[in-house]
Amino acid sequence: MGIEIGQQAPEFTLKDPSGATVSLADFRGKTPVALVFYPFTFTGVCHGELCGLRDNAAVFSDAGVQVLAVSCDSPFVQARWAEEENYGFLVLSDFWPHGEVAKAYGVFNDVVGCANRATFLIDADGVVVDTFDTPDLGTARPLERYHEALAKLA
Repeated sequence: MGIEIGQQAPEFTLKDPSGATVSLADFRGKTPVALVFYPFTFTGVCHGELCGLRDNAAVFSDAGVQVLAVSCDSPFVQARWAEEENYGFLVLSDFWPHGEVAKAYGVFNDVVGCANRATFLIDADGVVVDTFDTPDLGTARPLERYHEALAKLA
């Protein structure tokens, strides 16, 4: 991964499923962010991971952390998926310019044209306090790893 612990997180502005813009700066000075890159909407492993985050929302809310899930899919596809799955967190589109934010974070997969499965925990000051990824697109991140990351905010 291109961004390391202790570095300032790259700023970004992306669209949510409703078409509203969401920027990392919106949370600066207020709320830590779990920036969760995932490869593809409507796929098995991604579905399992994001549903796991939804079903364990208290883990993040108790820590005062906003989850931002990001893929290179279009906001229209993400809107349908987010509605069907009733995610309680923001799902953001890095569709155009294609993968620009994933590239800024060093997690864009040029071969497949998607974001690799990677997470960046960013404190309220915009500093990366933890990062983790998986060895391949087919491997899910375990919820325990989120617990370890969130403990670093204390």
